[in-house]
Amino acid sequence: MMGPGPARWSDGASAAWLATLRRYLAVAIPANFVWEAAQLPLYTIWYEETPGKIVFAVLHCTGGDVLIAGASLMGALLLFGSARWPDEHHIAVAAPAVAAGLAYTVFSEWHNTEVRGSWAYSSLMPTLPGTGTGLTPFLQWLVIPIAAFWWACRHRASQFKPIEEPS
Repeated sequence: MMGPGPARWSDGASAAWLATLRRYLAVAIPANFVWEAAQLPLYTIWYEETPGKIVFAVLHCTGGDVLIAGASLMGALLLFGSARWPDEHHIAVAAPAVAAGLAYTVFSEWHNTEVRGSWAYSSLMPTLPGTGTGLTPFLQWLVIPIAAFWWACRHRASQFKPIEEPS
């Protein structure tokens, strides 16, 4: 007779992960696209470039946002997730994912505006004291991931229970 072993998860647990990731990206992708387009007047590209280059910049930046969101989430899941995520430990995953996105954004904005000169803020962009990072990119990586996690985890997979090993 076998003793109690580790819980085995049904396909329902995998479905919970997949559904949560899909819901997260279903919010994050369009929200980042809209945010990138809305904040254009806060960058000099809005005043200095052609419409084609502006459209390319919005699409390019949205693609980067999706990569940052995905990498932040995957890193947080690898470090802090469990087999019971998203039913459990959702804040333990969400908080470091948001923090990673914020940290990368502060670095990237500094690196691309100050070091590389890849883009520049217009005089309309409010900046964070001490870092010079634009306020709207900082808020983007606070507001959108929190909203996406809220949407993704609001229907957490509590209906998925572990299947015990037969004894």
